[in-house]
Amino acid sequence: MNHFVPRDEREQGIDHAADRLAHLVLSFGLLAIVAYRSFADGASSWDLIGLVVLGGVVGTLYRLARRAVSREWVIMAAGTAVVALIVAVLAAFASRA
Repeated sequence: MNHFVPRDEREQGIDHAADRLAHLVLSFGLLAIVAYRSFADGASSWDLIGLVVLGGVVGTLYRLARRAVSREWVIMAAGTAVVALIVAVLAAFASRA
């Protein structure tokens, strides 16, 4: 017997906000750990960076699949990805010098 209790918009909004905050804490926490390992220990942490990137990709693909994005959002996301790629390439070249 499955007794499903319908939830109102307020509860759903709170759940979504809590999930968003949890994602932000995990993502920025992982980025802080990666920065510490890189600067203090000199170790690379590609596995942790991969988790942060994978989390963003999954969220983006879900939004795109549900068609919950506007044209402006797509333009901003593409622009952000291009800028991030340029910064990554410049950082890679700077670290070799």
